[in-house]
Amino acid sequence: MEAATKTIDPAEVAKFEAMAAEWWDPNGKFKPLHMLNPCRLDYIVTQIAAQFGRDPKAPRPFEGLRLLDIGCGGGLLSEPMARLGATVVGADAAGGNIPVARLHAEQSGLEIDYRHCAAEDLAAAGERFDVVLAMEIIEHVADPQGFVNTCAELLAPGGLMFCSTMNRNPKSYMMAIIGAERVMRWLPVGTHDWSKFVTPDELYALIRTAALDPVDRKGMVFNPIAWRWSLSDRDLSVNYVTASVKR
Repeated sequence: MEAATKTIDPAEVAKFEAMAAEWWDPNGKFKPLHMLNPCRLDYIVTQIAAQFGRDPKAPRPFEGLRLLDIGCGGGLLSEPMARLGATVVGADAAGGNIPVARLHAEQSGLEIDYRHCAAEDLAAAGERFDVVLAMEIIEHVADPQGFVNTCAELLAPGGLMFCSTMNRNPKSYMMAIIGAERVMRWLPVGTHDWSKFVTPDELYALIRTAALDPVDRKGMVFNPIAWRWSLSDRDLSVNYVTASVKR
């Protein structure tokens, strides 16, 4: 897959390939994502509903929308999106994730089109989507601008892209590298490379260069006392998420 080599970092893919079997273990190596999932789902659902004029309280509010989950992993976001009525394609460069995702979707009675491929492969095939999710992935790619450009290419006009990542500053180093990997042991040491974290301003620049219009960004903040994540209008110091529209 020549096109796929443009943004994929093989070393990063190998990290997640090694953890593939643990995707649906809420106390395993993906515990942080299980804890974060309700918070990011809240953001995604609210933004999609606003962009496409849908009622999030309806039984299947996203019926008729085609959604791509890039770096889908085991399907932690693909499955709830399918339950909300979207036609979902889940793509991942780590082949070991796909059978795990397919099996869990089958057990859950969901139809999700999981593919072992890169975003570039889908773009080259002329695939287009109303919504593209690029969650917790840009800090793992070899070419961030090329990756965002590909996400933009995959969007239909008026389509919505979500991109979440971690800010690059001393606080994020202490919390994501020291705290999550070395103290809490939520993730294997070396899962993240702090130097590849992206500041909100840097991400907005990447998004605008790709001819997308940023429409919103929020912080995702962990409260160690309540032991839960919440959205913040002001605190983007560690985890944050953006929404952008294709012109």
